[in-house]
Amino acid sequence: MRRIENATSRQVTFSKRRNGLLKKAFELSVLCDAEVALIIFSPRGKLHEFASSSMHGTIERYQKHTKDSQTNNPPSEHNMQHLKREAAAMMKKIEQLETSKRKLLGEGLGSCTIEELQQLEQQLERSVTTIRERKMQVYKQQIERLKEKEKALCAENAMLCDKFGLQTWGRAGSNEERAVAPSAEISEVSDVETELFIGLPETRHKRH
Repeated sequence: MRRIENATSRQVTFSKRRNGLLKKAFELSVLCDAEVALIIFSPRGKLHEFASSSMHGTIERYQKHTKDSQTNNPPSEHNMQHLKREAAAMMKKIEQLETSKRKLLGEGLGSCTIEELQQLEQQLERSVTTIRERKMQVYKQQIERLKEKEKALCAENAMLCDKFGLQTWGRAGSNEERAVAPSAEISEVSDVETELFIGLPETRHKRH
């Protein structure tokens, strides 16, 4: 059996089979005194239904029966055995992972062979290499962020200096050096008299 490709033929076949199915459902409910509910949706989404009593009541009865069947029929013995095997396999895998974890932490190495110890050593070396590479990558990222922050601060400082008529740090240092030179020359030229003299001022001028 396969889908009818021609749309007209498909619609004609649907109408014939639908009518036949509805007729058989009606005959089954009358001849056998059965409770029958039939729901059909056409390819265009149109609903066709038949119910020997009440469609809603029949659906509720079906749902209740299905629920009671699932409650009264526990999993079969085959399913229980399958679940037990899966649980045992999972427990064994968890135990293996716990043992491997303890060995990586340096615990329970007494029963390890030389080959197992070498494998652990190689695994740890690969882990350390990966960790160091990641650490260097993080360092480089932090350095790049700090450089960008430094550039932003320098640009902000230059903008503020231009705004308030100030000089940047590099030019200010040279100006301070030039400001120190005249003060040094003045201190060298100025003649401060430090000689101790006791007496009247007139006699002091006479001494000179």
